[in-house]
Amino acid sequence: MGKDVIIACDFASAEKTFEFLDKFTTRKPFVKIGMELFYAEGPSIVKEIKARGHKIFLDLKLHDIPNTVKKSMAVLSRLDVDMTNLHAAGTITMMEGALEGLTREDGTRPLLIAVTQLTSTDQERMENDLLIKEPIDKVVMHYALNAAKAGLDGVVCSPLEAGKVHDTCGKNFLTVTPGVRFADGDIGDQKRVMTPAEAKKIGSDYIVVGRPITAAEDPVAAYERCIAEFVD
Repeated sequence: MGKDVIIACDFASAEKTFEFLDKFTTRKPFVKIGMELFYAEGPSIVKEIKARGHKIFLDLKLHDIPNTVKKSMAVLSRLDVDMTNLHAAGTITMMEGALEGLTREDGTRPLLIAVTQLTSTDQERMENDLLIKEPIDKVVMHYALNAAKAGLDGVVCSPLEAGKVHDTCGKNFLTVTPGVRFADGDIGDQKRVMTPAEAKKIGSDYIVVGRPITAAEDPVAAYERCIAEFVD
């Protein structure tokens, strides 16, 4: 599977989302729909963006008892998204249930990936807030291995961990990496970041880029810069 740039459409309304997407007249970017937009507009926003020809990563990070996640994934599978996710912290059993629920009767399904640790989490926060004392690198690899054991397609991880995830889980195990910023940009609230070129070099399969594109003076140019640095 080829590398791609996913734009995080973290907008509060359909109006603002389509105002942004209307700027793209030549390419149809792969887009991420997260909690804010999905909770504001519901499933209809997914269907509308899909109808415009965009691939969609539905980023809702499910985490609940296995049966609830299984049933929820069965509902999401009807939206014809290309990728969705959950928290690896929900256990292997939950991830297996999610995979079962997401798989349609004909055997097709979206890609299913697991969140290991959020890119806003660093070692200090993990230890003090979550009481996880192991090194963050070890935790991420353990969660990634659990996702692989459950049959998932890959993980969301920091670009700093993408290479090691491939070493641990295999080159075909996908790494979807937020926390990507341009070298001359602001890192915002992210703690573990990397440029698109660095993410490409270390082996990320997909990068998720939000504000460096959505808040740019020229979003299309910023997107094309990401494509040039990461894909081309």
